[in-house]
Amino acid sequence: MVKTSSICFGALALSLAVSLPAATPAVAQDGYDAPSGMSVGLGGVVAIKPKYEGSDEYDVYGFPIIFPQFGGGNGFADRIKIRGADDVRLRVFETGGFEVGPLAGYAFGRDEDDGDLLRGLGDVDDGIVLGAYAGYRFGVVLLDVSYHHIVSGDDTGYQIRFGGEIEQRVASNAIVTARVGATFADDNYMDTYFGISAAQSASSVAGLSAYDASSGIKDVHFELGTRIDLTDRWQLRAGARYGRLLGDAADSPIVETENQFSGMIGAAYRFDFGGY
Repeated sequence: MVKTSSICFGALALSLAVSLPAATPAVAQDGYDAPSGMSVGLGGVVAIKPKYEGSDEYDVYGFPIIFPQFGGGNGFADRIKIRGADDVRLRVFETGGFEVGPLAGYAFGRDEDDGDLLRGLGDVDDGIVLGAYAGYRFGVVLLDVSYHHIVSGDDTGYQIRFGGEIEQRVASNAIVTARVGATFADDNYMDTYFGISAAQSASSVAGLSAYDASSGIKDVHFELGTRIDLTDRWQLRAGARYGRLLGDAADSPIVETENQFSGMIGAAYRFDFGGY
């Protein structure tokens, strides 16, 4: 099942890449010397994630990707990093291992028919995410913190994510990245995705009681990803994520399981064009 919201994010990711032609994401360009003209990576991604936070059922999403580079060389390689639908980062400044930049993305909402426990609670609209991040890299280790504010839709809350990752080349054509992290969510976010108001309780088909979800650490998570250069033009990306809901999020009556799994696989092909 490919949801319309995933197509919206695909369009968003596409527009981000096209609107920042001077930046080249690692997905399409790492390890390649682009020509003096233009190099474009075209491909697609298929991902699987829970129907909503706390669900024990899953949906499959698919969207296209396009990553252009102008001007050749590796000077702009890796300036864009996609950590997830709501976390597309652009590194605009770096010095002495420190880096900082804005981020944007797309927050998936939910439909009340996504699970039996949601019936009668109403839908939560998708939204646009804006924010920023900062990180410090020493050797193969990167520590970072990021701020994600939903600026449209039903939820106007924010999340702050803390994490650390290690990137290691395991073969001449393959890199593996391991990451651990935690997420803080504010009252607005928690109320929208895990709380139940008195009105929602009264209309709940499952007869759920009212529940007040307060701000706090929402989850901890572990991620593992790989990038494989299959040829000088074909590149494969794959990743998996395990998260565990904590605190008021885990105790919410709508949560079917605290254990949340997701994964993705994508491929891109590099096209080279002449100088300009």
